[in-house]
Amino acid sequence: MKNFLNPDNPVMNTISQIVNCVWLNILWFIFCIPIFTVGASTTALFYVTLKMADNEDGNITAQFISAFRSNFRFSTKVWLILMAVIAVFSVDGYVLWHIRYTNVFWTILTAVFFVACAALAVILMYIFPLMARFENTVAAMFRNSLLIGIRYLVCTVLMAGIYFLMTLVVVRFFTPAVIFGEGLCAYLCSLLLSRILHLLEGSEAVSEETSEEIADSIEDIRTGSSEEEKIERIEADEDNGL
Repeated sequence: MKNFLNPDNPVMNTISQIVNCVWLNILWFIFCIPIFTVGASTTALFYVTLKMADNEDGNITAQFISAFRSNFRFSTKVWLILMAVIAVFSVDGYVLWHIRYTNVFWTILTAVFFVACAALAVILMYIFPLMARFENTVAAMFRNSLLIGIRYLVCTVLMAGIYFLMTLVVVRFFTPAVIFGEGLCAYLCSLLLSRILHLLEGSEAVSEETSEEIADSIEDIRTGSSEEEKIERIEADEDNGL
């Protein structure tokens, strides 16, 4: 019994993390109430859950509030842009639904619309964790979110599955599960993202285990270089005898 109550016990540690996720979900919801603060609140949430994924101890309430304050201005700017894009997509979806099959361009327009929605979903899943860890321009945050989401497609699909399953459980099977909501989703996604973000940060402990191909792809994402630029660098190295 003593071993079971030990905080280092895997079962107790799991219970503790779940309780933390519930509390973080409550904090996230409270700080989202003005709507325009959703971006800052979600960024703060991922700041804490990423630390939890790395087994970094600390007062989660204090960490959340501190991250909310420090990221408020930038995260709010990004969120306002995302809200505008979501509003436009909502109108486009409404129009496409009501003009379906009425003209020859409907299929093409719908295909483009779904591709754009998929890109937006990828950005929404990655941009808040990136803002929690990195400082960059707004345009770079959007670009890198999409590039990383495409580069690590398996992680992207798993993250999408987490959000889908949580929504399905809450809506169709067990509504009180909403108490876990975004808090648990963010934590599970952080477990998936932790290694990727360490790679992007150039963590020595992780990069030593990575292949040169992965390291090159990460560097391309960080520098925003194109395939043509990469080929030019290789040819220049060959001319120099490297």
